[in-house]
Amino acid sequence: MDGFHTHPRMAALLPGAAFGEAPLPARALDEGMGVAVGRRTVFRPEDGEDFGRVADRVAAGNTALAPAPDMRERARLRNAIATGALLTSGRHLQHGDAGQAGRNMEVFTNCATAIASFAEFYLLLNGSGVGRAYDDALCPVDWAGAPTLLLHLSPDHADYPRDRAALRRFGTELNLLPWGTDDAGFDAAAEARVRDFLAAELLSDLAAAPEGAIIHRVADSREGWAKAVERLEAMAFAGERDRVLVMDLSDVRPAGSPIRGMQGRPASGPVSLLRGLLNIRRHVLEPARAGGMEPWEQALLVDHHLSVEVQVGGARRAARMATKSWRDPGVLRFIRAKSEGGLWTANNSVMVDAEFWGRVNGPEDADPLTAHAKAVFAEATRCAYINGEPGFINGDRLEDVRTGTAWDKPVHADGRDFRSARYQVDHAAPLLAEAARRAATARFPVTTNPCGEITLHVTGGYCVIADFAPLLACPADLDSFAPGEAPGDVAALWDARVEESVRLGVRFLIRANRMDALYGEEVRRTNRIGIGPTGLHEWAWMRFGLGFHDLLDEARSRPFWGALARLSEAAKAEANDYADALGMARPVTVTTVKPAGTTSKLFGLTEGAHLPARRQYLRWVQFKGTKDAATGEWLPGTDPLLPEYEARGYPARTLRSFPGMSIVGFPTVPLALRLGLGPKLVTAPEASPAEQYAWLRLLERHWIGEHQGNQVSYTLKVYTDQVDLDAFRAITAAEQPRIRCCSVLPSRPDHELGYEYLPEEEVPAGRFAAIVEGIADGAVREAVDWAHLQCASGVCPI
Repeated sequence: MDGFHTHPRMAALLPGAAFGEAPLPARALDEGMGVAVGRRTVFRPEDGEDFGRVADRVAAGNTALAPAPDMRERARLRNAIATGALLTSGRHLQHGDAGQAGRNMEVFTNCATAIASFAEFYLLLNGSGVGRAYDDALCPVDWAGAPTLLLHLSPDHADYPRDRAALRRFGTELNLLPWGTDDAGFDAAAEARVRDFLAAELLSDLAAAPEGAIIHRVADSREGWAKAVERLEAMAFAGERDRVLVMDLSDVRPAGSPIRGMQGRPASGPVSLLRGLLNIRRHVLEPARAGGMEPWEQALLVDHHLSVEVQVGGARRAARMATKSWRDPGVLRFIRAKSEGGLWTANNSVMVDAEFWGRVNGPEDADPLTAHAKAVFAEATRCAYINGEPGFINGDRLEDVRTGTAWDKPVHADGRDFRSARYQVDHAAPLLAEAARRAATARFPVTTNPCGEITLHVTGGYCVIADFAPLLACPADLDSFAPGEAPGDVAALWDARVEESVRLGVRFLIRANRMDALYGEEVRRTNRIGIGPTGLHEWAWMRFGLGFHDLLDEARSRPFWGALARLSEAAKAEANDYADALGMARPVTVTTVKPAGTTSKLFGLTEGAHLPARRQYLRWVQFKGTKDAATGEWLPGTDPLLPEYEARGYPARTLRSFPGMSIVGFPTVPLALRLGLGPKLVTAPEASPAEQYAWLRLLERHWIGEHQGNQVSYTLKVYTDQVDLDAFRAITAAEQPRIRCCSVLPSRPDHELGYEYLPEEEVPAGRFAAIVEGIADGAVREAVDWAHLQCASGVCPI
């Protein structure tokens, strides 16, 4: 077998580079789930797009960010995207177009951090995944100092409940009535309850506001919603509890109105923000005034209640990471916050370091900090074993901490490091300055994004990220040669295309960092990017003839790891050279491996570094809606797709743990199963924890590297019907200190671990075949790969 081919340095990607400039045919999306994801996330229906047209507009928008756009590079970038070799990320595929230069960077940023609740809310509304550190030292706001909060919605607003049907909807949305209450269940007592609520909780007329009250009219935009929270949080920080703040939501557009900047998706209306502010008033401001709630806990609750409203905001689900230092006295309460407090909107992790692991793995001693460390480890692993969280993040292994970059961030008192053309901080500038001063001496001045692969300063930063798919850079049909035996000319062009996709991706991301940004000062300081592979197992098999167990044998898999290391070097060299050419700072981080959930599904690839989830499985997807327990009929307000999918024969059931939600199961077979791996195929449940930790260490060494590297996002499932709590603790204590980051998710087939369902459920081949055979084809073939899932004999063909 030929080794990995390299070619001369392509600093300027001159004519004749691997992809060429003549338009290449667009790759077809994977039938089923890939088509479904494309329709829901990527394609613009009004344009009748295919993936080639997506590549056209994304390449045009991105290259327009360069000081002098290069049409030749635009053509090559378009080809790399159209063939699937460079997948960028879902938000770039969704939003990228000729108008990109005039938009705010937040819409294109996958990963961010925030040090204040209003900042996190704004970033979530823009679609960013946001991490926040809830260390005692980094939470300067005591919400007990907040003003009296009054809320007003004009009776003339379209969403103000006037008739009986509107009162019922309002009562349901405000959780005054059970979700799904129909007209028959909305009796006189229920109607009176809603009317009493309106009279007691809403200011009926602004003229009735107390003398001296501040009237804040909430503007109808993402910026307007965030500014309202900024005003409230700034007053809490200043201790203005003797003041009155009235939030007037009358200018917010009605629910269902199209959001132009989000491709016409429906707005959630003023009732959503009203609900969030009411929950903050009830569950944070009032209890904080009564005492007994620490500022970090208040912040955690405020962020949760605001995040819930992003969940239904029409833009996306909120994605958050919440971290807390293992040294903080309240960390044990933080560990239990999700399972006992119902705070389900964030991924929670304890920030630890080498000292923590040394104390955990060392003998008992008289030092109280050792006892504390052991107690933290015991409680965190107990909760994780039952509920899957919290995880551990090795804070001392994060790039900025190792290099010292985190402590170089300057402190600005005028809010210049939180300012863009669309949003300028004013009320909260003193709060941000105080938080920055605290972060300058913090033990953990950096944290991560929700999936853990990106290192970011706690006071606020971005990382734009992208995937490249080396399998899809192959210039020949994959069935035209045996795995690991690509003809020499094919292998040479394939390898060249892989490297060019990496270099093009790096340049793509650096150009994105030139957009107008809220954290513009930090972007200029760090120029942080993250590019990583997806579909690694398919590439290893088809290019090198290697299965998962082969990859763990470094001697046998030297060509694969050598190729990955050279690509890592090429990415960093390209990043540094291109940044120099543009007069920008060299990127603090370059390499990463992100989850790649959206982009991988487009072409049926394994996601990021992950093994195939199952050989054949049901992919469960949530929809809003539920059934009447007595009649079995779908209740009003149910997503119309639910009864439609059920009628076609898709498995569907309502959820107990998420009231008002149901799930539909889509039969899925991964591409890896169709490439002929046979006995070499290893799925996630079939790989031991030790093997998966070894895989992560190899990826960290050969792809992430010693410098300019982020982390690998990886979820390792431990099956509790095979591993008891003591064994789980032993695995965690032995393996977690040896890597940068890994999420460990205890799981078992009967879902008795606090999860009513998991995203993928493996199904025996016979039952799987029966499910597929029972699904009517119909006009829409979403989420079922009909070309590969017709299982006539009870075994899916490979």
